[in-house]
Amino acid sequence: MGTNVAMGLTVLATVGLSYWMFDGTDKPWGLAVAVIGGLIVGWALGKAAEIYTSDHYATVKKIAKQSETGPATTVLSGISAGMASVASSIILILIGVGLAYWGGEQTLGSPEGGLPGGIYGIAMAAIGMLATTGAVVSVDAYGPISDNAGGIAEMAHLDPSVRKVTDALDSLGNTTAAIAKGFAVGSAALTALALFKSFQYAVKSASGGEINLILDIGDVEVFTGLFIGAGLPFLFAALTIDAVGRAANKMIEEVRRQFREIPGLREGKEGVIPDSARCVAISTEASLREMLIPGGLAVVVPLAVGFVSVEALGGLLAGSLVTGFALAIFMANSGGAWDNAKKYIEAGAHGGKGSDPHKAAVVGDTVGDPFKDTSGPAMNILIKVMTIVALVFASAFV
Repeated sequence: MGTNVAMGLTVLATVGLSYWMFDGTDKPWGLAVAVIGGLIVGWALGKAAEIYTSDHYATVKKIAKQSETGPATTVLSGISAGMASVASSIILILIGVGLAYWGGEQTLGSPEGGLPGGIYGIAMAAIGMLATTGAVVSVDAYGPISDNAGGIAEMAHLDPSVRKVTDALDSLGNTTAAIAKGFAVGSAALTALALFKSFQYAVKSASGGEINLILDIGDVEVFTGLFIGAGLPFLFAALTIDAVGRAANKMIEEVRRQFREIPGLREGKEGVIPDSARCVAISTEASLREMLIPGGLAVVVPLAVGFVSVEALGGLLAGSLVTGFALAIFMANSGGAWDNAKKYIEAGAHGGKGSDPHKAAVVGDTVGDPFKDTSGPAMNILIKVMTIVALVFASAFV
């Protein structure tokens, strides 16, 4: 209800502002169409994420059913669901881009030597998608809050009925988190497209009109950059997933050390308290240290390619935008679907908690956590940082 009210207020305000600010144009409603189009596409991306990650729909129930035959089929069905969700998300983004470009052109046209009004319309669509940020962030924060409430209930040895309630809330939280990630990466795609066009314009201006950056795939430099850009999100994802594995390994070793060295901890004797602060320190240190290389890649690679060839950099940005968007959607929705399939089984389906299907679903959830909580959200940052770096250094490249 909060999201719907926020959308309704945004639509009313956008229409009013469009007629007030562009009253002198023939079609002042064009930019309102662009913003509202972005708003609706953002909502639709969230709805698609809900369909693929909520246990009220067939996809999660299918993954839970596949858990009856072991972890392998659980993982495969989750990967399949994530890949299927990419197709619908791409179609929605293309609809949003087309609608926003048309709306911007209606109001602003295409001034000679300047950016087309349609590109401004696409930028406005990204703003429209983020216009309900307050509601979306609230929805996103809901998941971790309910998840941690469940952890507290379990550690405090509260009645199992409490954990049952928090599990239901956590299941909904997984879906709301996937919805928020769909909003974020969708806005990243639209923003990156507008920034990319600005990059083309900046290169042309900085070169005095000598370089008109039109990407021709038949050009060897563009083709090379396209493949570098297409591969970069995969390398970025691999580095972040490996970082999770290394941090988890250190955490496990620390827990084993405490079991060995703290008398009575393994047996659960009363009054014996584990050193949880050390585990928290391992997690926070790893989260900072492990991001140095992936974060550096997002800045260094566009600079290195740009100083060699501006055309190759254009191809790199195009390739990374397409594969980065697809990977982000795939990972967020796969991870959410695996997590909720486990929760669905824990609620009593397919043998319930402790059964073999539950053990298989736990494996799927363990695979999905770095997908939905680490690598998937990081694609949003990768796409934006590389495009902004290219735009900032455009004049230096030429």
